[in-house]
Amino acid sequence: MKTEYDIVIVGGGMVGAALACALGGSRYQIAIIEGQYPDSFETGQPHDLRVSALSVASETLLKNIGAWEGIVSRRSCPYRRMKVWEAKEAHATLFDAENIGETHLGHIVENRVTQLALLETLKQHSNIDFICPAKTKQIDYSAGSSIVSLEDGRELVARLLIGADGGESRVRQSAGIGITKWDYNQQALVASVTTSYPQQDITWQQFTPSGPLAFLPLSGQNASLVWYNTPDQVKRLNALSDSQFLDALHQTFPSCLGRIDQLLERGYFPLRRQHAQRYIGEGVALAGDSAHMIHPLAGQGVNIGFMDVAMLAEVLLDAQAQGDRFYSTETLSQYEQARRNQNLLMMQTMDAFYHVFSNDILPLKFLRNVGFSLADKLPLAKPHITRYAMGVEGPIPSLAKRLHV
Repeated sequence: MKTEYDIVIVGGGMVGAALACALGGSRYQIAIIEGQYPDSFETGQPHDLRVSALSVASETLLKNIGAWEGIVSRRSCPYRRMKVWEAKEAHATLFDAENIGETHLGHIVENRVTQLALLETLKQHSNIDFICPAKTKQIDYSAGSSIVSLEDGRELVARLLIGADGGESRVRQSAGIGITKWDYNQQALVASVTTSYPQQDITWQQFTPSGPLAFLPLSGQNASLVWYNTPDQVKRLNALSDSQFLDALHQTFPSCLGRIDQLLERGYFPLRRQHAQRYIGEGVALAGDSAHMIHPLAGQGVNIGFMDVAMLAEVLLDAQAQGDRFYSTETLSQYEQARRNQNLLMMQTMDAFYHVFSNDILPLKFLRNVGFSLADKLPLAKPHITRYAMGVEGPIPSLAKRLHV
């Protein structure tokens, strides 16, 4: 049985669900396909391993599409300060929301909490069919009439096919869109812990030659730790017993972490830099990890994905209002022009951080220390850096832009 839709979104994770919500209530008939519904959330359950640092711009988008209340009513942790340093914490650069008249810099939120809030919101819109659980059997791309075949025999015909299905995107592959990619010689080992300190309002990052050490505060006395290192070292660390791993954390992480009372969970994942050679074609568009994957050094991956959502939704809603062919290359190119170079700039910035900080070469160490000192001593530049990282300064799509900024 074939069912025709204006838009079919493949991938109901955070980016795909956010896009569906942004188009909810429009005249577009939309289907969104997701393989598995996330587990339900219960107050008091252990924190998930996968969390994201949501910027103020992402928060604004989620408020505008009706999902933010579903997040804060479950669990989130605002952070007001961000500290970065290399050799000594005493020489750290501190970014403080209070110094720029803001209440916070962002929120640390479990990915599942964000996804649940978004799925809860999209179900409120009558123009959206949420198809889950569903496995995609085949995608046949055709300009303006792509067919997504599901394993249960259903076929969805899309005038516009949107890939929000991750780094191995089948939508991208079906449309013949190539990628440039390479793996970093680094992996991220993530640990969910409880600490002796109560909830903190700071996230920090210490740079070391083998990779950064990062602290992300969670609610209560919980925290997420990220230990970047070479693949061999990450594999060795992950193979340690819990007590040995805790000893390694205490020996390696700075004293400001305090005592770790309990290790709840740990895991690791490889780091890849990947960019689609184009984001759009006639009747197809990519968003989020389907279009780009960056080093998670500054936690910007999900945030630039949400900015993709805001811009693509803006283009599609404008096309509907003006009666334009919403699935045409001409219309969709507005989205690509607005986002591709912006994302590339962020990727190149993260690459530069990776190459400059992942070594112990003396001239680079000197430049790094000078850079930190300058960043902390330039009163005019520092507020702009802070606001840019928050997503309240720079090119911001209207759905993610606060009205009073």
